[in-house]
Amino acid sequence: MSDWMAVEANYYMHVVRRQPIVLVKGQGTTVWDETGKEYLDFTGGWAVNNIGHCHPAVVNAVTEQAQTLMQTSNAYYTIPQLKLAQLLVDNSCLDKVFFCNSGAEANEGAIKLARKYGRLHKNGAYEIITALNSFHGRTLAMIAATGQPQYQQNFQPLAPGFVNVPYNDIEAIKAATSDNTCAVMIEPVQGEGGVNVPTESYHKELRKWCDENEIVLIMDEVQTGMGRLGSLFGYEKFGIEPDIITLAKGLGNGVPIGAFMSKLKTSVFEPGDHGSTFGGNVLTCAAAHAAAQVIIEENISQQAQETGEYLAGVLDSLKLRHSNIREVRGMGLLRAIEFTDDLAPVVVAAANNEGVLLNAVRPNAVRIMPPLTITREEIDTGVARIEAALAKI
Repeated sequence: MSDWMAVEANYYMHVVRRQPIVLVKGQGTTVWDETGKEYLDFTGGWAVNNIGHCHPAVVNAVTEQAQTLMQTSNAYYTIPQLKLAQLLVDNSCLDKVFFCNSGAEANEGAIKLARKYGRLHKNGAYEIITALNSFHGRTLAMIAATGQPQYQQNFQPLAPGFVNVPYNDIEAIKAATSDNTCAVMIEPVQGEGGVNVPTESYHKELRKWCDENEIVLIMDEVQTGMGRLGSLFGYEKFGIEPDIITLAKGLGNGVPIGAFMSKLKTSVFEPGDHGSTFGGNVLTCAAAHAAAQVIIEENISQQAQETGEYLAGVLDSLKLRHSNIREVRGMGLLRAIEFTDDLAPVVVAAANNEGVLLNAVRPNAVRIMPPLTITREEIDTGVARIEAALAKI
């Protein structure tokens, strides 16, 4: 058996502290390592595998498309791209879509769109207000947008034009708004920031403020879109309609694809304003169309809502039995367990040993974001394994 960890140490840039597990296979909620050990995947590929690992619809779509046509360029029409565009627009409040390759690219595109809107309709306004503890990607512009100093300090000077304010604080957004403000970019629920759920009125007040000041409202749905919160798009949970949304992660169910979608009034790009060699690639669009169709036609969002409520109840019971759990929080199948101390790395390692994969989203918190197709039995088994891990700490 190859020592893949040694290969990684020798050849791969050290940009992530990996868990000592070499994964080789996945099916549904379960993954296996190279020794054959089985794990319940409570990370879902970082909220990517929304209909589970290797879903037959996606596997079949990729197989068929790979045997037919994999890449052209956007100088030509391709059917999977247009089928996916139609499916997303017809099932959302948005009117137009552009496909790219990742969440960071989607957010970059959304900001370009908002800045051109500001140039055309807001006397050249260009600033974007974002939230502290947000996460919008790792490009130079997106770390400036991301309100977390630990991602920013090594890459100064930051790209200008971003103002970071506290999340869930409408007064902070109002105070930060100026004649230079063209947009606010916000997550419906903060994911990487610790699974932070805003008050019920926050997004409604934000929508009202943006309307009153003719500011573009961008919702970063890279993590919360495609059913994760219990609705197809996260904005639906809060009873508003954004001007622009961004998608990635669960859109491709494991195949890398991103997108930004816009209302007609903010869809101001013209030929030459934006583009991508691989954006809207035939293979990735075929996979994403298959995944999105399953989520929509099988009402996976409602399943995530109901199963998420069940998971919340099981985690609440766990909290009652463990005094070192301070809080459980979240929405749909995006949940966090916060501890009284910085136990997250130790909990993740112990959970690995028990056969469940978790994500240390904060030093004192772990994130749970399994496939939306997870069963209640798998939740019971997984939380029992978490409890067994806690008992050994």
